[in-house]
This record gives sequence, C-alpha cells and structure tokens, in this order.
Amino acid sequence: MGILNVTPDSFSDGGAYASIDEAVAAAQRMIADGAAIIDVGGESTRPGHQAVDAATELKRVIPVIENLTAATSVPVSIDTSKAAVAEAALSAGAHIVNDIWGLSRDPAMADVIAKADAAVVIMHNRKQIDPSLNIFEDMKSFFATAVAKAKAAGTSEDRIVLDPGIGFGKTLEQNLEVLGNLPKLNEFGFPVLLGASRKSFINKISPSDPGERIGGSVVTTVFAALANLAIIRVHDVATHMQALKITEAAIASAR
Repeated sequence: MGILNVTPDSFSDGGAYASIDEAVAAAQRMIADGAAIIDVGGESTRPGHQAVDAATELKRVIPVIENLTAATSVPVSIDTSKAAVAEAALSAGAHIVNDIWGLSRDPAMADVIAKADAAVVIMHNRKQIDPSLNIFEDMKSFFATAVAKAKAAGTSEDRIVLDPGIGFGKTLEQNLEVLGNLPKLNEFGFPVLLGASRKSFINKISPSDPGERIGGSVVTTVFAALANLAIIRVHDVATHMQALKITEAAIASAR
C-alpha cells in the first residue's frame, strides 16, 4: 500500500503534491514500483495535527480519487475517519476505507462502508496513552467491538483488515512490543496491515528527520514479511519492495 497524502501538513510528505496531476503522477510511480493499493489521505494525523472539516478534506481527496481511478485499475483506499468523506470517496471510485479510529469515531461509518460493499481497515487507536495496559489484550477487545460493528452493518468478514496502529495511543515500549510480536496479530483471525513507515518511534530510538527514517522503516517491513502479514503501508514503495523480495526469496529457499 503506497501512501499518498494530499495535505499541506502531513509529518513526512505534507505539501509534496501541489496539484491533482502531481498527486496522480506520484501514485502512478508508486504503482510502477510495485504498490498494489494506493491510500489517499486528506487530513494529517501526525501528533499535534490541525483537524480539518469534511468540506476541506473532500476538496483535497475527491478530485485525486476521481482522476486516479480513471487512470488505473489498482484499488484505491481513502484514509479518513469521517463517514461523509468515506461515502463521497467510495462514490468517486475508492474501494477501501482506512479508518484510524476503527469505526469508533463516526457512528455512521460502518453503515457507509457496508452500503458500498467496500473493504475496511480497522486500526487500533486510543484517546489516551496508558503505559499500564497489556496492549495485545486491549487490541483484542477493541478489534472484537469494531468487527462486531462492521458485521452488524453488513460487511462480510472477507472485507475486514486489522491494523495494530503503530504510533497511535501507545507508548514507545508498547509500539516496540507490537513490532517484536507481530505474529500474534494473526491470531485475531483477519488479514493484518502494518503501517510503521517513517513514524516517530524510529526517531525516539535513532534521532532522525522523517525522510531519514527509511532504514528503520524497512526493518519493520522485514518483520512484517517474516510474520506473514497481509499489507504493508509505506512511503518509499520501491525500497520496501526490494526488501520484501529479498526477504521472501530467503524464506522460500529455507523451506
């Protein structure tokens, strides 16, 4: 999954695509590099981000989705927690809703997704960090509630993907615990997406600007491949694809 942020303030690539044509061209480069999904986001979710209203988010993402889906058959995901944005994006041609609040923020989201027969990425998140939590038990409870909500709305199990939410509502230690135990995520019974590309936990261990965190990001991709996770959400598609190919070739040769 290639990340396409059409925002002025995303932590890593905010303002990188000043026009629709530039955004679509960037997506096409990611597809050429091996991306199987493009994830379009119109609101930054970095720490301390400025929230935007649905109208602003729609203005940013809908033209990009319309032009991108007209130019390629690769599935497009809309990264939003607003049901109104998800509904418009799905009508514009998106196939997946990537909700960083796991259907817990907007009460209309589950129904919008089910009505469109779309797929959903349910990400684990917390309003407040709690260092005392058993993070895997918290995810288990969170995912059970969200999956039940999705299924009650009419979404079939084969359209549900889970995301542990690296960097969201977790301490550094909890993020590392998840990364060090990725195979446990498969026990929840659904495909798993890992999104750790360029995130701030890397900076906390190895001080670096977002664009200098590629090495740390690639390590998480290798961990994900070794854990047999389904989707890896990244900024630097070509670099991560190379890491995946080497990892998968080595795994295959060892069998």
